Amino acid sequence: MGREQWKKIWVGSAGNMVEWFDWFVYATFAVYFADAFFPEGNETANLMNTMGIFAVGFFMRPVGGWLLGRIGDRKGRKAALTLTVTLMSASAILIAIAPTYDVAGYGGVAVLMLARLLQGLSVGGEYAASATYLTEASAPEKRGFASSFQYVSMTAGQLVGLGLQIVLQRNMSDAALHSWGWRIPFVVGALGALIVFYLRRSMLETEVYAGSGAAEQEDRGTLKVLWQHRREAFLVMALTMGGTVAYYTYTTYLTKFLSKSAGMDKSTASLVSFCALFVFMCIQPLAGMLSDRIGRRPLLITFAVGSTFLTVPIMTMLKHADTFWPALGLALLALVVVTGYTSINACVKAELFPTGIRALGVGLSYAVANALFGGTAEYVALWFKNAGAESGFYWYVAGCAAVSLVVYLSMRETRDIDLNRVAAAGQPQAQQRQAGATSVTPAS
Repeated sequence: MGREQWKKIWVGSAGNMVEWFDWFVYATFAVYFADAFFPEGNETANLMNTMGIFAVGFFMRPVGGWLLGRIGDRKGRKAALTLTVTLMSASAILIAIAPTYDVAGYGGVAVLMLARLLQGLSVGGEYAASATYLTEASAPEKRGFASSFQYVSMTAGQLVGLGLQIVLQRNMSDAALHSWGWRIPFVVGALGALIVFYLRRSMLETEVYAGSGAAEQEDRGTLKVLWQHRREAFLVMALTMGGTVAYYTYTTYLTKFLSKSAGMDKSTASLVSFCALFVFMCIQPLAGMLSDRIGRRPLLITFAVGSTFLTVPIMTMLKHADTFWPALGLALLALVVVTGYTSINACVKAELFPTGIRALGVGLSYAVANALFGGTAEYVALWFKNAGAESGFYWYVAGCAAVSLVVYLSMRETRDIDLNRVAAAGQPQAQQRQAGATSVTPAS
């Protein structure tokens, strides 16, 4: 992989890290500010309200996937990536200065809601633009490896957030964190976003987009063209379903689950999540390289089988793992399984669409699936907990993985699709292998 390709991956990944830091610190610090924006009452109910606002951000992601995906297809990947980080910086500043219930009543909730809507808009477009950018910026035989850095950077953003939380927990009192300390990560996120804005202004456009002729197609990036690729769009939604639920279960929800359900103190729960996510981050490129050798479907199928049959026992044992090492071992097992999805899902989705509709096709389809399943995962988990049937959530996660398993078993292999092929924006492209190979057909 050449120097220019590494530069593109670095700039795209750095921005993605900051975007997801801002997105995830809301979830990781929710246990500290949940009571600040609502009247005194049931702690679980207040956390549910706060995570409900977290879920609202997901429902803005389809709008971001559409709007910024359209910009990415019509104006270029660079333009979309620069705009997403601008929106994220604004949302982080809003959360940092949001007034509490004691100061402004439900006015603080309104500010929080506006910030989450902006974050949803930003992240919805960020996934589309970064997945497309990282996939197009890499050599054909390295796409799985290069695109794995999307989840490397996403996880790095969450690790920075968790690391900051651990530092604050060890240097501030619990009362101070609940009072004002929770605002610190949002200030950090806003500053990081401003730095990335500067970096992205000088980033290079991908050769695939620049040389494809897509920029001259008048109807590129439109819903009309996307409808002509509706089979691929629905495929993206279906293959995302199980992966996104499992991912959010073992990342953003894990700390709260260990704290609220397993009875582990917050600092230890945060440390478990940090260590598990660090290992998870490191193995993403390894799985991406493996997919470049054996294909994408074997990894996706391994994830779905593992998640379908292991979720219930893993979550059941995690509930009784009230010390560090057992909890870490179980969390690592779960995240190794999830790696089969996270390491390659970006390139799989990008490989399904032609250049003129790739950003919109990936962004909108993925965002809809996340709004329906990923964004609601924590809320569903807390709903089951509040109803006294927490184990129902374990079966819900396993069921979503089972649905995706059916899709993985029937979908075509995408590893050898040539992204440089040119097709009219209004006509679905024939799937083909690279020069000298046979056509790609659905798996039997």
